Amino acid sequence: MQSTAKVVVIGGGVVGVSTLYHLVKKGWTDVCLIERKELTSGSTWHAAGLLPLFNMSYSVGQLHKYSVNLYKRLEAETGQDVGIRPVSNIRLATNQDRMDEYLQYAGVAQTIGVEVKFMTPEEVVEIWPFAKKDGLIGAMRHPEDGYVQPADLTQALAKGAREGGAKIHRYTTVTGIDQMDDGMWKVKTDKGDIIAEHVVSYTGNFARKTGEMIGLDIPVVPVEHQYIVTEAHPDIVARRKDGEPELGVLRESDGSWYMREEAGGLILGPYEHGAPACYVDGPDDQSEYELFQEDLDRLMPHIESAINRVPIFENMGIKKVYNGAIAYTPDGNPIVGPAWDKKNFWLNEGHSFGITAAGGAGWQLAEWIVEGEPTVDMMGVDPRRFGPYATKSYLIEKNEEAYADVFEIHYPDEERSAARPLRTSPCYDRLKAKGAVFGQLFGWERANWFAPEGVEQKDDWSFRRSSYFEHVGNEAKNVAENVGVLDMTAFAKCRIQGPGAVKFLNRILAQKMPVTIGRLALCHGLTNKGGVHSEFTVQRESKDSFYLVSAGAYHRLDHDWLRKHMPTDGSVQMTDLTNAMGVLVVAGPKARDLLQPICGSNLSNETFPWLTGQETYVGHAPVKLLRVNFVGELGWEIHHPIEYQNHIFDALFKHGDKHGLKPFGIRAMNSMRLEKSYRLVGTEMSIEYSAYESGLHRFVNLKKKDGFIGRDALLEWEKRGFENAFVTLEVMNVDDADVIGNNPIYKDGEVIGRATGGGFGWRMNKSLALAMVHPTHSAIGTDLEIEILGKRYKCRVLEDSPHDPTNEKLRS
Repeated sequence: MQSTAKVVVIGGGVVGVSTLYHLVKKGWTDVCLIERKELTSGSTWHAAGLLPLFNMSYSVGQLHKYSVNLYKRLEAETGQDVGIRPVSNIRLATNQDRMDEYLQYAGVAQTIGVEVKFMTPEEVVEIWPFAKKDGLIGAMRHPEDGYVQPADLTQALAKGAREGGAKIHRYTTVTGIDQMDDGMWKVKTDKGDIIAEHVVSYTGNFARKTGEMIGLDIPVVPVEHQYIVTEAHPDIVARRKDGEPELGVLRESDGSWYMREEAGGLILGPYEHGAPACYVDGPDDQSEYELFQEDLDRLMPHIESAINRVPIFENMGIKKVYNGAIAYTPDGNPIVGPAWDKKNFWLNEGHSFGITAAGGAGWQLAEWIVEGEPTVDMMGVDPRRFGPYATKSYLIEKNEEAYADVFEIHYPDEERSAARPLRTSPCYDRLKAKGAVFGQLFGWERANWFAPEGVEQKDDWSFRRSSYFEHVGNEAKNVAENVGVLDMTAFAKCRIQGPGAVKFLNRILAQKMPVTIGRLALCHGLTNKGGVHSEFTVQRESKDSFYLVSAGAYHRLDHDWLRKHMPTDGSVQMTDLTNAMGVLVVAGPKARDLLQPICGSNLSNETFPWLTGQETYVGHAPVKLLRVNFVGELGWEIHHPIEYQNHIFDALFKHGDKHGLKPFGIRAMNSMRLEKSYRLVGTEMSIEYSAYESGLHRFVNLKKKDGFIGRDALLEWEKRGFENAFVTLEVMNVDDADVIGNNPIYKDGEVIGRATGGGFGWRMNKSLALAMVHPTHSAIGTDLEIEILGKRYKCRVLEDSPHDPTNEKLRS
């Protein structure tokens, strides 16, 4: 047994072995894998092996595409057949909303180079003759999709890793994991200890037990998944004897099941409501190749649906029912990336579609470990997207929901209901009484929009303009004409202070720190390669103290990033203020008229200019008042000790009627930020785009004395030339559907970019999109085309911040 390694991977399922394989491909040969039993003896062995390319995420879609391409070439590389069968994948649609989902996905697929074809009901039965076309309006097909043999795939990856120098230790149990004073990891096993610089956890059903070893509550709980394998059917056997191709994987999304051919029979895999979480505290230490008792009663609605679509299924004998554990997270996506609060401990867990994701996840995690960052924006799968609110009981409820919703239509405005409400700001009930329809972000309830009197407080999800469209518009118009209030308590907030605070922040952020006490600056943390990792609003509170605000969704990620960059000499301290401070935004031309009578500061431009902050009071409550907002109107953010929130809220509304004060929600805010070309991290700003490609030139200070992280790489990137440029687009002749993001953009029939976000701008009365396009097509006035739900529309490049481009309203 070796005593040292550069990297130790724990877990011998397909994802763990893929990680090992890709570390070797990156040139790291001093790596090893530890597996407590045999390779694939966890969830990998009972996986059906499907390779669904379908994913609404631009980044996850790239991982799946990479996996399929890797598996196709793996046999030639290793000499081992992985059993890949690109039989295609056919997704059926029985209603227009489902077809809209497919049309939206098809746009995503075009931007990442995945082939998609649409089919009529008649074409479906031509290539799947055992299916009925009754009730179908069409289907979508992935010609390159199919399935693979999970065990063979794992062994091929293992062979490739071994040939590159990696070692695999089977039947070796990890008994403890300790980080030593020098930052190295001691991985304790029943065959001796290994000292390693990095540890990667892919322990599947054991993830929570692994987390306990290092003091982390890993947000993974498995759910039982069943699938049925039938006996052979003479008609299927005869078809193959006649030389007909193997049937493609058939997915009736509206029936929540998949079906594929297997040895002359069929496999039916339902995703049912009521499938229970399992192994909530981890499996037994001796667990190996384990299955649960089948429960066919739970599957009957899906079996009946399958019989209705494929009648021969009714008369096929059952050979085997598999009921095994599949790891899940609250949103159904895996967690791939660095663990929070731990240096060089990496997570590759929670893979509910692990066979499909294994190649891409291993590829990107190896990039991250070796190069310091991935090449694909991984925010959608970053482990730090969940927080301490994700307790075990929360995970059970949310993961069961995620499993049941696998085949649900995933609308862009979808909000799942399980385990809610959980985190609520004090004014939650007041907002609800005013008609708030809530969504959830990082566990927080936030008002998405407000139902007027007489309108049901209920969402209406769609890929098109839904019933709340006009109500969101009225909220935006009221902010533009009068004044509105928005609860943004979910913001991540912290204080950075100490004698080294200025030097530290100037080193990690591209913008120079504010010099004047009270002054604000918008600052970006860049990656080592010059992309954008984080965005903060920074206020200088005193000589050695700064108040930082960032997106609520990135609370754990941003704060973990700050902590991991902090000096270790005690010269800088960080205090997380997120739960202690509430935030109410007041914005609109009458914001000063509303606030001045109840505020302790003179709010005139002369004494309280834009991009400054003051310690003052509103009503009787002490507040930090910041003159900044994300909607592009005169306004202030009222940051306050959270216990004063309702007092402030009531003080605003006590005299608000005469100023036209009304609440507004996140969807109106998003409409207004589009009109201002305000970027968001993870969409318009990303590690995949340089800071300059995202149009952040004025926020990058190249003259800083000691430079900043990513500075030199950004300049090198600029020398090589950029492939993208940020633009704002007006979309012409839109009728009932606006851009929502990931829409392909064309010039002369070729894809030259993609939308990162979009919607309707109510102040401008225009349909808008924010996008990344090739720089040759970024000039103001350039005419392009953009696809929305399968239809192309003319669009035109506008000037940056087309609403109030000189910021007169913000400065008024």
